[in-house]
Amino acid sequence: MLMRGTWHDHIELYNLDGTPLNTDSDLGAGTPGPSPFDNLAYIDFDGYNLKLTNVHIRGRELATKTFAAKMEDGLLVFDELGPGAFNNVGVSGGPGILTFNALEMGKHTDVYLEPDFIALTGNGQRIRHTVLYRDKVAVRTLTARGTRLSPTCDVRHPTDPRGPDGPVHGEVFVSPIWQHLVDDE
Repeated sequence: MLMRGTWHDHIELYNLDGTPLNTDSDLGAGTPGPSPFDNLAYIDFDGYNLKLTNVHIRGRELATKTFAAKMEDGLLVFDELGPGAFNNVGVSGGPGILTFNALEMGKHTDVYLEPDFIALTGNGQRIRHTVLYRDKVAVRTLTARGTRLSPTCDVRHPTDPRGPDGPVHGEVFVSPIWQHLVDDE
């Protein structure tokens, strides 16, 4: 509930040694492209249903991804990320700390895994940090420094490149990267 609203995230990519990375296009990222870049993050949560939409607003071509989840037994359980994907869940690290990660490790996490560690760091401020794993190997990190623009996300923010009209959230994103696991069964 503390993370609801509209956020502006400034995002930077890093090599594992902490040196800046100017692109993750060859690393198998979920949404590859140049670094740094900026997103709007719309986080809508009513205590049971979550919708989260990221929109590139600067530094990358326009792209939008929407994710959905529901509270089940104290966990945020995300809609399927794609055929053969792991079960993605949101777990609490205490007040103001949230992690999105696989519920179980297995062949699906061997393909792609990018846990999100999100912490509120002050009034209207947050940090989101990820580690990208492809084919069982850590390949880069990502750090987003966010500022809350609004406590709600009922309408598109004026900086949204999609324009002022239309819904904030789109169709829930589904990836085909695990499809071969289903085909192999």
